[in-house]
Amino acid sequence: MEKPILTGVFFMLITAMTPALAADDPAVTACKSTGLIALKQKSPDITDVIIDPESLAVSAADTRVEDVPVKTVIIGEAYIKRGNTTGRPDRFVCLIGEKGKVVLTFFTAQ
Repeated sequence: MEKPILTGVFFMLITAMTPALAADDPAVTACKSTGLIALKQKSPDITDVIIDPESLAVSAADTRVEDVPVKTVIIGEAYIKRGNTTGRPDRFVCLIGEKGKVVLTFFTAQ
């Protein structure tokens, strides 16, 4: 039996785009919170993550990564703030599972 791969999640994103979410949407807030916690663990000087609401793309999904269900995929741009300085936008991907639980938040420099 083949295990699903992350590529399938991104295929679902492309085929099932929905309107952008507001930055204060609970799913976006959850992604921001967990992402900020993870970033601070690696770099304590990070003080905030600012999500660009106009860049958000969200997709309903019904897939799995290994044994973990993925129900929503959010992709967008985020600005990582260190002290009083906000850098260039980073892309982020956030996978949300059952009951709105964040499975993964990933940031990458453009």
